[in-house]
Parts: sequence; structure tokens; C-alpha cells
Amino acid sequence: MPGKDFVLRTTSEETAAIADARISDLAHRLARQLQEEAPAPAASGDAAYPLALLHVLDQLQQATERLQRQAATDAARAGAGYPQIGAACDMTRQGARRRWPGLFHHSNEKPAEHPTMTTPARPFDVLLVEDDIADAMLIEEALSERGARNLVQVTDGVAALEHLRAPGTVRPDLIVLDLNMPRMNGHDLLKVLKADENLQAIPVVVLTTSTAPDDVTGAYTSHANAYVTKPVNLDAFEQAVQSIDAFYLDTATRPHP
Repeated sequence: MPGKDFVLRTTSEETAAIADARISDLAHRLARQLQEEAPAPAASGDAAYPLALLHVLDQLQQATERLQRQAATDAARAGAGYPQIGAACDMTRQGARRRWPGLFHHSNEKPAEHPTMTTPARPFDVLLVEDDIADAMLIEEALSERGARNLVQVTDGVAALEHLRAPGTVRPDLIVLDLNMPRMNGHDLLKVLKADENLQAIPVVVLTTSTAPDDVTGAYTSHANAYVTKPVNLDAFEQAVQSIDAFYLDTATRPHP
């Protein structure tokens, strides 16, 4: 059954011991093959064999990382979510998301952790104006887990306007806007957007770390559609983004382009 929790019959320590023994044996055999089946030197004066072993172990590590990425992708395609993928590697769901971002862009099924969410008839277009790389990645992953999203990220207000006003640019269904950014901040960009007849109807949700009353009041005075403070807890952060997505892209009636 897709997304079903798996159960190992060994502890993590027992699995690690078995893996270490098998990898050590494989690495030594490969190193000896590279040195034409020469036995490992008994003395420590010759660096040739340890260097060959180090080379092999490095290649095995790279191969393991590639295989882990493929296994994580296969698990996502089969319906597993980040909680299950993280548990398989003794890490949190956030740790798995940071290690393997974008898994659900390649998934043929919705992740099991959100069984009630529906996939839209067409991909929604979202413009993310956010200069924090980590937050941008979390937002992208939270959106992608809800269905098909065409997300464009820019890092400040100037870049956002250049994108929105470029010939042939697809009008976004939603703009998610941070406040504190270089060149043109979110406050200034919001004023420009809501004064532009061609852009003012696009829903704009401010998503920021600030809880300052002046920032909240200023955003709504500039006609932001909603103001959301970024939660510190990563699970709550993801839920906040998905709540924005659910309302503005699934529930609310959007203006026609």
C-alpha cells in the first residue's frame, strides 16, 4: 500500500554494524583489485594501499548518495511522504526535505501525508518574492506537495517587477511576498503592484518574519490580501504555506487573466 510505514527487524545500530562490515569488505576487495590483487600491507610505512582504499571509499560514498537520491525518488513516486523517507534515514521530515528537495516534482501520485488534497486541473502559477534561500526551498516544497505548481522565485521587488512586466510573462495566480529584501522591499513593491491597473487584481499574501504592528498595518493599508507571520516551527511553517495555497488557489474564485 503506498505510503504504508515500513518496519525493520533490526535496530539502527545493528543495521549500521552489518552495513559497515559489508562496505569494509567490499572496499578492501576493490582496493586490492586496483593494486592488482596485492595483499594489504602489514606495515604502516607504505601509503599506497591506504590511499587506494580511501579512493574506493570516496567512490562508494558518491555512489551511495546517488542511489539514496534514486531510492528517495522511487519512494515518493510510490506514495511515501517526507516523514517516511526521513524515518528510513533516521532523520526528521525537514532533514529529508533539505537533503532531497524537489522529490514530489517527479512523483506520479500525491504524497501519502496529504491524502485529502486534490490536484488542480492545470498547474497554478505562483510568484515567490523571497531572498532567503532556505525559506524559498521550504515554500516550494510545501506548494509542490499540494499539486502541480509553476513557481517562479525572485529575490527582490525590482526583479519581481521586471518579471511581471516582461513581454509574454504568464500572469501569476498568486504572489507570495516577503518584506525585508534588498533593492526594493516588500512594502514598496506592494504599493507599486496595487497601483498598477495590470497587476493590482493579483492576490498578494505577505509572508514574513515580522510581527511589528506597523508592518501589519502598512501591508493592509497598501491593500495586501493577507498578512501571515512565518512560524518558527518547520511543520507549522509548511502548514501555513499550504493554508495560503489552499485558500487562494483552491477555495477563492480568482479573476480571469
